[in-house]
Amino acid sequence: MARADQTAELNLPTNSGPVDPGQPDGGEQIVAPSPRPRRRWKRIVLITLVVMALLAGGGVVASGLYFRSINSDIERVDAFGDVPEESRPQPVATGAMNIMILGSDSRDTENSSGSRSDTIILAHLPKDRSSAQLISIPRDTWVHVPKSKEGRGGTDAKINAAYAWGGVPLMVQTVEEFTNVRIDHVAMVDFSGFKEIVDALGGVEIDVEQSFTSTHSLNPDGRREFTKGRQTMDGAAALDYARERYAFANGDFTRIKHQQQVIKAILDKAASGGVLANPAKLNSFVKATANSVAVDRSLSLVDLSMELRHLRGGNLAFFTCPTKGTGQIGSESVVIADKGKAQRVFDAVRRDSVADIASAAK
Repeated sequence: MARADQTAELNLPTNSGPVDPGQPDGGEQIVAPSPRPRRRWKRIVLITLVVMALLAGGGVVASGLYFRSINSDIERVDAFGDVPEESRPQPVATGAMNIMILGSDSRDTENSSGSRSDTIILAHLPKDRSSAQLISIPRDTWVHVPKSKEGRGGTDAKINAAYAWGGVPLMVQTVEEFTNVRIDHVAMVDFSGFKEIVDALGGVEIDVEQSFTSTHSLNPDGRREFTKGRQTMDGAAALDYARERYAFANGDFTRIKHQQQVIKAILDKAASGGVLANPAKLNSFVKATANSVAVDRSLSLVDLSMELRHLRGGNLAFFTCPTKGTGQIGSESVVIADKGKAQRVFDAVRRDSVADIASAAK
């Protein structure tokens, strides 16, 4: 996994087309705090923790020592050290778990400046661990960002400005304040390993809803044609599919939907007998996944994997935080949250009511 850089300047693109890579949607430039090293963020929503849940039931090795070795090599981050306890929401439902998933990309073909944008997902695991609800929060959502330990923030901004102003702890504070849901764990996924993960699985099946052309492809000419219909994608094609936003009128919203498709496809393929019964393929998949993940210091992937070993793509439900669409605040194009609907969604998360999450998110 790519190591932390000294800066993490965020480029926050809108749905309206290309922007100046040094400015977030034409607004003020956001630069990471220093001197603390910070990771660069991007937009993929690979919920690798859920994917790795398959491994506990897949017979990586009978003793489990192999998986524990992989687990010990995964990078750890201090996600909660600078989060004031008095500002945090209190847990409501005993036994449920909420994981904030963030994405990074060290191979962003859409940015040449070194800027990175992020994806934010709140993954809810109910007490019985029979399913998972993944709620994407658009990165341009306009929220209040609390003040960081370094004194930055304390103002309204796009939600992913929180990382530049205070790193992972301020992201935790911001998401907790916005949702009123207590975050139990944090997982960060480096999109640079995405291609290798898909290739280790031998490709994934994706149903393309409409034909389009990606203009920021990994291909030498920067273009890739996607044709409507179900097809097998290798790592490069799946990466292009999940990245593209300029080809769609709804920009990031369509891209979020495509990312969710890819997550489900990875989970389904990883759960297939062709992978679990093939030691070489399974070994490649585990290593590619582990190299792309960082988690908070208290999260045990071994324990989580045992709890989630029965999850499959059909047990995952994908939602997007309710919004009123895009709007303009000052010089910035932003996503306006539908606070009433969002409150109902996240209240259902707090209460661990899976049925109400689905109902409120419609």
